[in-house]
Amino acid sequence: MQDASGKQLESSVGLTNLSLEDEARWSVKRRDFLRMLGYGASAAALGPLMAGCGGANGQTTVEGLRAKLVQDEAFWTDVQNMFVLRTDKTYMNIGTAGSMPEVVLSVFQEENFAKAADSLNGYGTHADLRALVAPGFGVDSDELAFSANTSSGMCHAILGIDWQAGDVVVTTNHEHGGGDTPLAIAVDRFGIEVSRISMPVGNNQSAATYVELFDERIRALKAQGKRVRAMMWSSPTYKTGTMLPIADLMEVVKTHELISIVDGAHLPGMMAYDYGALGVDFMSGAGHKWQCGPGSTGILIIRNKIRSSNPLPLPNWYPVHTSYYNTTPRTTNGTATYDVAASVTTCGSVHTPMFKALVRACELWDTIGRKKIETYDLTLSSYLKEKIVELWGVDALYSPKDDPKLLSALTSFNPFRNANDIMDQAKSSEFVSRMLADYSPGFVIRNAGFDVIGAPSQHYGVRVSTHLWQDANDVDRLVAAMWEVSNAMA
Repeated sequence: MQDASGKQLESSVGLTNLSLEDEARWSVKRRDFLRMLGYGASAAALGPLMAGCGGANGQTTVEGLRAKLVQDEAFWTDVQNMFVLRTDKTYMNIGTAGSMPEVVLSVFQEENFAKAADSLNGYGTHADLRALVAPGFGVDSDELAFSANTSSGMCHAILGIDWQAGDVVVTTNHEHGGGDTPLAIAVDRFGIEVSRISMPVGNNQSAATYVELFDERIRALKAQGKRVRAMMWSSPTYKTGTMLPIADLMEVVKTHELISIVDGAHLPGMMAYDYGALGVDFMSGAGHKWQCGPGSTGILIIRNKIRSSNPLPLPNWYPVHTSYYNTTPRTTNGTATYDVAASVTTCGSVHTPMFKALVRACELWDTIGRKKIETYDLTLSSYLKEKIVELWGVDALYSPKDDPKLLSALTSFNPFRNANDIMDQAKSSEFVSRMLADYSPGFVIRNAGFDVIGAPSQHYGVRVSTHLWQDANDVDRLVAAMWEVSNAMA
């Protein structure tokens, strides 16, 4: 297999097209996985991947999702072998931090040695590196910046806008501090106002729910004489994993002629989005989470030309942390007048090995196929959600499962038999701790507190991240363990 630059991937990556008949080459995990299903070497008889997940040959939704995961299980086992994760843990907290594959670690090490050996600096806009990554995100290199992380990118985006006193930003009450903090600074520094929409939770919601919530709030504010200037939202929210539908919300943005700011911390490496086609003004994402690059790396998309996806004028925006400043007016057509992303990427001498390793991770994702990764991640997540529903019931979910526009690879739910226990932060944290301590391998998951409409206090939902180094067998073990801990804590 070749990477995006045409180079042959290292043999240690192991991304070969193994047939299911190659049982002698299977790992113990792979053999046990198929043996548990009762397929063995006859798994090849599964045939083409089914289009749906339920109803075919009497399959339940859970069985259909499992069949999808098993169908390409050999390929994903090879992908799992790219990583150096410890075997005494099942790491399901990618939403907090990912893991660099071996080939990315190798680039990071080699570049660090090269930098030290020749005392290299990191000055420049690194346009060559950005040009390698930008196509995978559907934008040009002048629209893709390297930032320090999502929070850094959100500070660049929000604090660089030419806010005026009285401008209103409509957002939600489930935002991360990475977006809320620069908003709070803009309130105190520029006199803007923030209007928060209370987020629904659970399965009883759809993409239309969010279109209505944002549109109705904006219209109500305008009716009060308010000057609504921007919309800011997380896709997905880190609290519940709900994927606020970017394309649908962009229609609201364009209707009301607003600036769009997306906290996309979890998008790079999870979702195969074309940001040029979406037309967002700003999308700030992490390089170290689902994209599995080094820490202190992020990707910030800045709209820098007019496309049919968003014909609105580019917002006035100024760099806030840079050693590159171009005073040329921003374009009013489809051709950029200058490289706006350069102003975010360069600030003195940066540590280039980090970004070269991030580029290698992005190239690897492009080679595997970003859409293939997205499909696998979402299938794993849907399988987990359906398994939770089988045991705890659909009302235990904080993450929606039925509207595909709202799906992400994050799953948040209430594991307690007494539903009110989810408002006990200490008990929720104990559940998370026991999932790691009581099992071998232990499960690394987390919880997050958030407001629930009508609840007397915050809920501390348990959150699970499923990514490309996991499989259906991992999900089965996780759900069985969570059910045991739930029983023990009842």
